[in-house]
Amino acid sequence: MDRPPLPPFNEETTVQKARLAEDAWNSHDPARVALAYTVDSVWRNRAEFVTGRAEIEAFLARKWAREHDYRLIKEIWGFRINRMAVRFAYEFRDDSGNWFRAYGNENWEFDEHGLMRRRFASINDLPIREADRKFHWLLGRRPDDHPGLSELGL
Repeated sequence: MDRPPLPPFNEETTVQKARLAEDAWNSHDPARVALAYTVDSVWRNRAEFVTGRAEIEAFLARKWAREHDYRLIKEIWGFRINRMAVRFAYEFRDDSGNWFRAYGNENWEFDEHGLMRRRFASINDLPIREADRKFHWLLGRRPDDHPGLSELGL
């Protein structure tokens, strides 16, 4: 199954691929997100190691059960053939109503079908006040006219 855009990537297709990933993650649908990865995909997410679509789906279900009002923005940092470096930020609140902004970097590697076979994420959480939130769109896809990370000074 092909998942366009396919490698080798160029500047345009790299931006498209990152936006498609952002849109999927903002759907909060673990099954939808997991389909973008190879069946044997390997992840490192903070200190957690995940392998395969089933584990990815379970990981994301746990994540979104505790990270409420999750909104994410991704931005390309660099790319080469079938690899991308992406920086991101997302905002969420915990069960106690405390808000956080998570900052991170991801390294992605894709197979010839455009499925991600490796994802390595380094993430840091920053407690923020609700008044300091920058991501205010309705849950779901970020509107096209909403500023990205660079425009927000992040």
